[in-house]
Amino acid sequence: MLFDWGDTLFHAPHAPEVISSYAAERGVKVTDAEARGLWDELWAAGKTPEEIAKGRDLSPDAHRRVWTALFARADRVAPGLSRALYERVMDPNSWVPFADTPRVLRALRERGLRIGVVSNVPAVLRPVFAKHGLERFVDSFTHSFEVGAEKPDPAIFLAAARSLRLRPEEILMVGDHAVDAGAERAGMRVFILPERFEDDVRGLDQVVGMTE
Repeated sequence: MLFDWGDTLFHAPHAPEVISSYAAERGVKVTDAEARGLWDELWAAGKTPEEIAKGRDLSPDAHRRVWTALFARADRVAPGLSRALYERVMDPNSWVPFADTPRVLRALRERGLRIGVVSNVPAVLRPVFAKHGLERFVDSFTHSFEVGAEKPDPAIFLAAARSLRLRPEEILMVGDHAVDAGAERAGMRVFILPERFEDDVRGLDQVVGMTE
């Protein structure tokens, strides 16, 4: 089983709070709804093909440059907010697991499955999982900046398959975005999680059901 990381196993629930608190520090009133709306706008824009094609996850420098340029839209609310968003939200160490992530990873491990994480990310993720006691459930981590290829490029999925010592056809890739479907071109099966879910329960239990 391969999993995407961001918005599949982990998320950044504090982004609207960063917006409202930073604005307040500069004397700008931003309601919770306005902060949520602004973040949703920025995050949705970040998932468009145009932004993904900029190679932002091939190096830390590219990641900072591309995301900060996108976040510049937030500077209309309060100057410097783009920098604060990048530093406080885009650091993987600030992200937290969805409520169902621990139990699903544990259940899959108990079924004897090899588990890998494959992500377009400019940082090593093992310490992030270790922080939440989840690294023991993951056999391998495949990062775009190390492989030199980003999803949906089949190369990153094939690298992940090699890290698990499995053939692509033996793997199910679980993600939240169309780029994760690039695993099909590598010969894997793919399951894309529903876009909508309740609170911080991502709906990962569906994946456990697929192993029955």
